[in-house]
Amino acid sequence: MGTPVTISENQITPAFLDATSRTLKEGGCIVIPTFCLYGMAANAMDEAAVRRIFDIKKRPLINPILLLIKDTEAVRPLVNEIPENAIKLMNAFWPGNLTIVFRASKNVPSVITAGTGKVGLRVPSHPITRAICQAVPFPLTGTSANIAGEPGVSTFSDLHPDILDQADLSINAGTLAGGNGSTVVDITTSPVTILREGTIPESKIHTILGYRRHFD
Repeated sequence: MGTPVTISENQITPAFLDATSRTLKEGGCIVIPTFCLYGMAANAMDEAAVRRIFDIKKRPLINPILLLIKDTEAVRPLVNEIPENAIKLMNAFWPGNLTIVFRASKNVPSVITAGTGKVGLRVPSHPITRAICQAVPFPLTGTSANIAGEPGVSTFSDLHPDILDQADLSINAGTLAGGNGSTVVDITTSPVTILREGTIPESKIHTILGYRRHFD
């Protein structure tokens, strides 16, 4: 069990980022704050670390995991193409609570895509997690910090004991916004598909993409 670290967005120091980065580079799994819910992060390019995330969460390997990245430039190595619709959505909502699903490049481990050939990407808006993303040279897993089948949590004290016991580092950033998490949009389809409506309403997605009506 890693020692929980309590930190606010005004306390992001080089020492904190160095320690967090070292844990991730060594294959560690950490609990991180996102805008809505607590999540679990590991080096997404380290298959053993990703499998630890699945084990800790008791998550079936048939479920893909989305990735957190530092900026829009980090998209290109992870995807086969960046359609115009994706560019519109990235410009409008990143950093923020929109996960965009692309066709994955061969660089993305299959344990991430769960054989779907697709990968969800997001630039996080929470200052602490965004700083961590910028401090490491790889994308992070962005799955919620919960046992599979249970709801995500926005309060650190509500995290499942098994999550805290097995994480190498747990970051307590206080009570988060809560809610439904990120909106998930698959831009590999035409028209794009809203896989999950979260904090960004479907209507705003339609507006940015120039759609005049809701999808059938």
